[in-house]
Amino acid sequence: MTTTFTPTPGWLEWEHNPSTPRFVLPPGAVDAHCHVFGPGEQFPYAPERKYTPCDASKADLFALRDRLGVSRNILVQATCHGADNSAMLDAVAAADGRARGVATVRPDVTDAELQRLDAAGVRGVRFNFLRRLVDASPKDALAEVARRVAPLGWHVVLYFEAADLPDLEPFFATLPTPIVIDHMGRPDVTRPATGPEFGRFLRFVEQNDVWVKVSCPERLTVSGPPARDGETDAYRDVVPFARRMVEEFPDVVLWGTDWPHPNLTDHMPDDGLLVDHIPHIAVTEDLQRRLLVDNPMRLYWPDESA
Repeated sequence: MTTTFTPTPGWLEWEHNPSTPRFVLPPGAVDAHCHVFGPGEQFPYAPERKYTPCDASKADLFALRDRLGVSRNILVQATCHGADNSAMLDAVAAADGRARGVATVRPDVTDAELQRLDAAGVRGVRFNFLRRLVDASPKDALAEVARRVAPLGWHVVLYFEAADLPDLEPFFATLPTPIVIDHMGRPDVTRPATGPEFGRFLRFVEQNDVWVKVSCPERLTVSGPPARDGETDAYRDVVPFARRMVEEFPDVVLWGTDWPHPNLTDHMPDDGLLVDHIPHIAVTEDLQRRLLVDNPMRLYWPDESA
């Protein structure tokens, strides 16, 4: 029996014809945050999901990878698939060594399953603290899963709002694994990048074993997206935050497209222009190489060179 999934009303479909970037990515560049959705007929969406996306297959992702000039991908398990990592693992396997995975697992996961995931290329687990996407804070589950995956050398990926960091920070600091933070902890870009809220986030990064994705300007912006002709001040309100992050912590920053951009309601970004955003936040070739090649390789392929 074929199951048909209808996308959530108002869901914005990903851009099928992105522009060719003007900025040429360095050889070995890694897209450190992207997803695959379905296809639903092959990899059904979780019954408990908060949204139903448009399908975005591994073939679609690999086509985008090649168009943008990306060499490798980090596939992050999306909440719409719950703890069934099948779609993500299928894409990692099809990438023939050019992808790694970040999974969702529950505290009762078996040691055998963790070993299977590790052999399949998984290097981390993700936990979501955004209140609109989870029913309750997953602190207890995260503490147990982190304890279980630490011996594998995995890390924990965290997604939260900047306003919640004061309450979450003491708990996060107890985790026995490295931490990777999605989208700079979603700072409020209407406030100054030199202000106390973002300063607290930077102190948290400095004092803990933390990596940060300077990704998703399309989620953080208030000023809006660039025009398709590539205006130079694209996502200009996000630039001071990302640039400060890159310049003060050049060895722990990562970049990703977040393709296919779930849960956006105002605009769907052109992935080519997201690549063109990079020189605004990493302004030298050295910073660009660290952000796009050296750092993700050290985290996900420590025994390989780009």
